[in-house]
Amino acid sequence: MMHRCTLCSPIGWRGGWRESSPWRRVNKWRRPGLSGDGAGSGVLSFSSLFMAGSEERRRAGSIGEPLPPSHEPPLAQGFPEEQPRLGPPHREHEEEDGEEEESERAEGVLDEDTAAEGLHTLGYSAPGTEYVYLHLSLPGRGLSDISILSGYTHLQKMELSSNKINDLSCISHMPYLLELNASKNQLTTFFNFKAPKNLREADFSYNQIPKMQDLSAYHSLTKLLLDFNEIEEIRGLEKCHSLTQLGLSHNKLTAIRGLQNLPIKILNLSFNQIEKVNGLKNLKKLQRVDLSNNKINSLQGLEEHDLLEFINLEENQVAELSELKWIEDLPLLRVLNLLKNPLQEEDCYWLSAIFMLLQVTELDLKKVSVEEKVAAVNNQDPPPEVVAAEDHIIHVLHNIQQPQRVLHRPCHTTRTAYFGEENRLDYYFISQKAFEEMVTAGNFLLTYTYSGHSYGLARDTVESIAREGLATCVHLEIEGVRSLKNTHFKPRYILLVPKDKKKYEEHLRRTGLFSRAEIEEAVARVDMYLQINQDFPGYFHAVINTDELDEAFTELSHLVKIYLGLEPPEFLDNIQGTKSRAGSRTQLLPEEEPSPGEVSDFLEPSPKNYPRDLQDVLNAAPGSVVRCWIPKSWEVF
Repeated sequence: MMHRCTLCSPIGWRGGWRESSPWRRVNKWRRPGLSGDGAGSGVLSFSSLFMAGSEERRRAGSIGEPLPPSHEPPLAQGFPEEQPRLGPPHREHEEEDGEEEESERAEGVLDEDTAAEGLHTLGYSAPGTEYVYLHLSLPGRGLSDISILSGYTHLQKMELSSNKINDLSCISHMPYLLELNASKNQLTTFFNFKAPKNLREADFSYNQIPKMQDLSAYHSLTKLLLDFNEIEEIRGLEKCHSLTQLGLSHNKLTAIRGLQNLPIKILNLSFNQIEKVNGLKNLKKLQRVDLSNNKINSLQGLEEHDLLEFINLEENQVAELSELKWIEDLPLLRVLNLLKNPLQEEDCYWLSAIFMLLQVTELDLKKVSVEEKVAAVNNQDPPPEVVAAEDHIIHVLHNIQQPQRVLHRPCHTTRTAYFGEENRLDYYFISQKAFEEMVTAGNFLLTYTYSGHSYGLARDTVESIAREGLATCVHLEIEGVRSLKNTHFKPRYILLVPKDKKKYEEHLRRTGLFSRAEIEEAVARVDMYLQINQDFPGYFHAVINTDELDEAFTELSHLVKIYLGLEPPEFLDNIQGTKSRAGSRTQLLPEEEPSPGEVSDFLEPSPKNYPRDLQDVLNAAPGSVVRCWIPKSWEVF
């Protein structure tokens, strides 16, 4: 009695045995360590082995039914070496015959022995009726003909890289194939076979494929690699609704087309001849894109990809930092590579790029530190306090380099004079170049920019007036106030701001001095001043409502006289509240109960700093007082 083996593809367990079954070259294909020892025991067998003809099988009787599979698959290795090996009589003669046949085997043609060496990973077949080898790995074998694999119908993963294969038609007989690696072969086409309906991953890199095929039958395909080929156009992917990774690097593409509405997450189009980033608009799930080594000069087309995390644009032709505007709003962008692009030659490239892309953690293959992000913000869009501090530092440095002298003159500005203003009386109206020369000479105590014009307060102007025991009122914007707070001067700051913005806007229009843009800007900044007064208690020593200018001027004059000691502060009844002679328009301290009004709460900051500030106003020796007038508000120092 001997075992009988029923052949299946690529290898299967079958039950049943008979007294005699003719075998040919059994010893050549049997896997080492696999044998049977008893009636009904299972054996492993390969397809494409030759058995006796139909006449012998009829004489032997029926082959029997397969045994039901066990719950645990048998191990491919580890069978006792002492177990008898399966094989027919006259084994020695068959081995000699096999060696002779092997020597005559055509070069590059895959045979059963070589195929057996590449089989691994035992498991259930797709129908679940038998145990089979699921994977075949034959890389670098010099194979050119693999037609024998047509009988290996149960394969699910096949590795055939680094061979000389130019025909994959055998895959038409593998309905359960899930993964295929046919890279580094001699293929001139791909998918020229009946589609395995469940194929998920395919690698055809490093071949000689000139064009893409229609892949409408591959609905399950999730990964397709076609790198290092000769493809000139993307096509045939319209119905690949499961495709998440596509590789087409090192081809001959000149444009991005044929990718509409695909669920691609990883896209590699590097080393092509692409000039524009278009065709990606509908790839809403895109997470990583590699466009390095192309001819791209604009990043337009990468916007509105909210899931994009990685962009590689190394060695392209992006020349302007402004191109980063197309990707600055990508919320998940973390890695950006712009190496070997012309824009790297721009001044402050590193900090400018970081500032525009604060969400990035890696730029040009370098980690971006928190300190660099802070430096980028301070360099490109510094907070007001940083601007004021830098302005103060500049003027101090320039001033200490100049000889000390006193000159009497008004403030300087680069804007043109309004109607009724006179040069050297209201302002020194100078050019931008002259203004910059004065900055370099250290002549200014502070400078700031408003509505596109520069304003400067000369240090000597304030000091000369203070030396004569007079008060000087200078009108400034909040930018100038911030800078002045960094000096050694101790002025009193009085905010003059309207409550009625509509009335204020009408007043500005009636003057006929300001453009529409200037009026809109002035009105828009009213809320900003009110918010500063509320958020920073004590920032201003007093607040005066300017809805009625005559009354506001009376109140301001009275405060200046009190400061200079020219008028006693008899109107101050107590430290908790102060009312001017004109009524309740001036607020040095908060009222016990807020006065009614649309913005009264904003006009009245927290009282915690008022006792000290008011005492300063009452007790300070005569010195500098600065009045600030802007189209919508006054500030008095």
